Amino acid sequence: MKTVRLLAGLCLCMLLAGPAIARDSGLNGQWILLKAHSSDFDYFREVVLGFTVAPDSVTLTTDLGPRRPYHDTLTVRADGRPQAVPIKDSTFATNLFLGLKLPVGTNKTVTATWADERNLRLEETFDVHASQGTKPMTMTRHFAYDPLTDLLTCRVTRSTRTTGPEVVYLFKRREANNAYYMQMVDDWEIGSKLPEQACLISLQGIVNENAARLYLTFGPEYPFNYTEDLRGWLEKRRHFTFTRLATLEDALRTFKDHLKGYIVWDKNVRTSLIVAYTLAGLEKGIVVSEDLIPLAERYGLKPIDDYRGRFTGQSDAQIYAWAKEHYWARCSRDVIVWLGGVHGTQLMPAAADFGILNQGFCSDLSARRTDTEEYELAKSLLAEMKPLSQAWGWHSYKKDMEEEMISLVSSYAMTSDGLNTMPNTSFLVHVPTSPGFKFRNHHNIEPGRKYVPEKKVYLALIQTDGLGIGAWLKPGRGSIPYAWEVTMKFINLSPAMLEYYYDQATPNDYFIGSLSGSSYCYPKAFPKEWFPQEVAKARELMGKLDLRVFEIMDYAGQATEAAENNLPRDIVDMYYANMPDAIGFVNGYYASNTFTVRDGRPFLSYDYYLPATKSEAEAVADLQELAKINDARPYFLLVHVRENSDVARVKSICDQLGDEFTIVPLDIFMKMAGDNPTYRERYLE
Repeated sequence: MKTVRLLAGLCLCMLLAGPAIARDSGLNGQWILLKAHSSDFDYFREVVLGFTVAPDSVTLTTDLGPRRPYHDTLTVRADGRPQAVPIKDSTFATNLFLGLKLPVGTNKTVTATWADERNLRLEETFDVHASQGTKPMTMTRHFAYDPLTDLLTCRVTRSTRTTGPEVVYLFKRREANNAYYMQMVDDWEIGSKLPEQACLISLQGIVNENAARLYLTFGPEYPFNYTEDLRGWLEKRRHFTFTRLATLEDALRTFKDHLKGYIVWDKNVRTSLIVAYTLAGLEKGIVVSEDLIPLAERYGLKPIDDYRGRFTGQSDAQIYAWAKEHYWARCSRDVIVWLGGVHGTQLMPAAADFGILNQGFCSDLSARRTDTEEYELAKSLLAEMKPLSQAWGWHSYKKDMEEEMISLVSSYAMTSDGLNTMPNTSFLVHVPTSPGFKFRNHHNIEPGRKYVPEKKVYLALIQTDGLGIGAWLKPGRGSIPYAWEVTMKFINLSPAMLEYYYDQATPNDYFIGSLSGSSYCYPKAFPKEWFPQEVAKARELMGKLDLRVFEIMDYAGQATEAAENNLPRDIVDMYYANMPDAIGFVNGYYASNTFTVRDGRPFLSYDYYLPATKSEAEAVADLQELAKINDARPYFLLVHVRENSDVARVKSICDQLGDEFTIVPLDIFMKMAGDNPTYRERYLE
């Protein structure tokens, strides 16, 4: 979208043609200058215009500053007739750095005309004092209000300015898209920065209850590496104005009226912090460690509960059983939260903000069958969740494995979303896509064209988990055809974040739907009576996001890493039946062996898994060996790239493979593989 700009000038006068304009004009209110989208306004860092449109007049206030304040109020008719307006300030406000002054005590002639209720033309004729004497000048301002974007544009022309770029200024409403942000650090130790950062995350979940108010920017080592870049995009493309809060005290001072109190967690019992997040969502109270109590009380907050000493010597199963007894009845049945990930003396609970927003029960209960007490407690909670609800966050790296958690969650007809480190969802859920924005993928297949493969090895590259915790902002993106896994449910949870990725995508970036359902689940574990509905949700999201290839991953059989990940025929049948718009399917994470093709729509498994730890020379040798084993040509070699690789490295590997290897876009790869299958049909027996 081409950015339009507009003027915030000195005080402008306008006159209204009739009551329809007074009733319908979008100009009413205060407007602030979007400097990044506007011509330079010289010295002034802040420009605020205020319009009051009445049946027979328009009043415009102009405030410039902050260090050199300028204020003016002007009321005029807008009937197209010239009128005299006294000049009361000598400041030539639109171009302060020009050596010009206005002659105070004289008049300027103003002609204001409405083209319609959203477009105003204001022409001013006056004298200016220059170094060589007094000179005449005519300045015209064209104001245009766009109701779709709710932005105000002003284009400026002057009779004395006949060269250079167009002078254009863009304004947004003063009350729109204003938020605060805080900078987090890469320190999640209980004895160091975790208490403050844990408190900020709870604060975020509370103050973002019904609007996007607090955004957190995370450090350079944080798993989700886009938070700073996304904040810049929100400023540039979505016209957010962010005010930085430097300290936790600044944040409490700013948001104290949103809070109902505080909950004290015990730094000697790490699990007490996770329990405190559950109560934070139910009672709208921040979580604090003992040393933060004086700060909370300084801003009038009262204690809601105090866990110090309460859980000493207890196991996690005992602590969470207590939490279930006291809080579960009041918690959501749509969202349940796992704040797992790293363990020991650290906790990275960024996902807690969304849990608080939804009053989700928080835990890091084990999904491992041999952890009998925790496993049974987790089952008892999941059994009361609604079918097709979500488990938000991530499992504990200490207690169980991803495959065990997803198997358990899927068995209760639920999907897993996010990670324990997933940031800012309580903020982003309130930021819709831009007005008129449509998700458009970079499709490569030309209708009616035949794609005839040569006797080559065709490579298609898919980087799973690539958006957010992977290579999107790392070197090389756009240099080769590359496919990226999209967490589709974020069209509802963080729509602007998905717009951010689609907006930045190059022609070589191709998005695919994932992962097994509307988000992450295992079809072999999912109850058969619910799974068609889950896939129907996925199909709907595929359509909204303009996705045509769908990815499946299932380790439910043995629930261990790199175990059996093939699919039986009935599950493959179900995907074909319920996703008629998909041009093909991808299966696996590590290499897998499920293959088929129906009506030119292939179902292909990964033939290779590329970890970030393998040397380029070894990866080259692996791929060449696969090509030698699979000697029929064409050979369609589907590669899964681990998310912590970068595209530049993958390109370097591919460049060393030789002329027989060719990288193609995934959709063309699917088209050729569907029309020219050299793979053998195979399912899980």
